[in-house]
Amino acid sequence: MQDSLYVALSSQIALEKRLNTIADNVANASTVGFRATGVKFEDVVSGTGQKAVSFASTGDTFLSGAHGGMRETGSPFDFAVQGDAWFGIQTPAGTVMTRDGRFSMNENGELLSIEGHQVLDAGGAPIQLDPRGGPPKVSADGALRQGDRQVGAIGLFSFDPGVNFTRYGNSGIVPPKPPEPITDRSDVGVAQGFLEDSNVNPIMEMMRLIQVQRAFENVAAMVRQAGSSTDDAIKTLGSK
Repeated sequence: MQDSLYVALSSQIALEKRLNTIADNVANASTVGFRATGVKFEDVVSGTGQKAVSFASTGDTFLSGAHGGMRETGSPFDFAVQGDAWFGIQTPAGTVMTRDGRFSMNENGELLSIEGHQVLDAGGAPIQLDPRGGPPKVSADGALRQGDRQVGAIGLFSFDPGVNFTRYGNSGIVPPKPPEPITDRSDVGVAQGFLEDSNVNPIMEMMRLIQVQRAFENVAAMVRQAGSSTDDAIKTLGSK
């Protein structure tokens, strides 16, 4: 009787985590460069043989690898990553990976992210443009040119976010280990005048939300039933 109660409670904890994850995905369905969060659950077995009881784990989060749609903006300071790579930005939390390419140039010629963080080149140094040189032109390999002069290159990086990764802002990811710069690869690049939309499918997420809510209601009913059975047993034993 107690085992069923503990199993139901472990399921509620797991479902609550899934519910929070779905809610976060839905809230960021319009966030540029956002990658959805998924949750993986495993059975935790207590006891052996016929006394073995399977509980739901609290779950590990993972980052979706699906790409969002490309949207043309025409802005010379909008950039989209093509392929499996990330931009690097310098933040108070250290180097952060992002696919949000809404950049700008300040009066000092620094290339900045939408949140005001310095954009990095492949060597991990902040990109410095000519503040009087106007908007740069960017080639597919990330090389930045102002007029006839190359003034830098947008860094592209690869990394493994791992499980239970840490977000920074809405679409940034804090890498658990230093990211690897990507050079001389034809399958990755930069598209100027484009942005990558969120890879969240709102319809699918809403369907998952409904399924989780129904499962939560079923588990809550099991908890009430288990609690009622325990109360009845106590009353029966107490009357003897």
